Amino acid sequence: MDGVGSFGAGRAGAEFDPFSFIQQPQTILRILAWIFSMVVFGSIINEGYINIGSETLHCVFNKNNDACNYAITVGLIAFLACIFFFVLDMKFQQISSVKDRKKAVLLEIGFSGLWAFLWFVGFCFLVNQWQRTTPDELPLNQGADAARAAIAFSFFSIFAWAGLAVRAVQKYLLGTDMSLFTTEHLDGNQPIQPFPTVPGTETTDAYQSPPFTEKPDSNAPTYQCILRTRRKGL
Repeated sequence: MDGVGSFGAGRAGAEFDPFSFIQQPQTILRILAWIFSMVVFGSIINEGYINIGSETLHCVFNKNNDACNYAITVGLIAFLACIFFFVLDMKFQQISSVKDRKKAVLLEIGFSGLWAFLWFVGFCFLVNQWQRTTPDELPLNQGADAARAAIAFSFFSIFAWAGLAVRAVQKYLLGTDMSLFTTEHLDGNQPIQPFPTVPGTETTDAYQSPPFTEKPDSNAPTYQCILRTRRKGL
């Protein structure tokens, strides 16, 4: 992996470099997966249905509409997911929270692995139905090119999404360099600033000793002596 820091990306908030981003293997695989999915569902939507002697359209794959619907659904969702993850890859370095980065990587691992499996199932399904399709069902070889294109790019999509899953696992295994993140990046909360302290001051207890601790003067006249003196004077 080229990136350093948290899950393959650099320091949060760093400037985005479009040239290095395009050159990353993950970006290249993402673009290929996007193109492959577009070819699959586009081919079936445009030429994957034929009508033989009636107005009813039948799927080119052994007249099994489930095969066409499966390929269109998986391909269309993969097309939209590629756009979503492409934008997420662009914004990934701007995510300051380590927890949010981890969730994004786990989401990519789960979705990429699942879609690699679904493309494998779709490839096997299309191949099986294409092998059962007889020449009588395809007059003038109608829709054959679209069927072959859907099968071929379904096969290519398996490796594209498997590669994306592997790259996501590598990002997850890199973990996080905690020196690049402060406390608020780890928990997503703002730090609490302590009160400023003035240099040279010491915190002392103002009530360490009780007040009025001076001893009375023994030579000073008492209240009673002063009172007697005043009476004699009267």
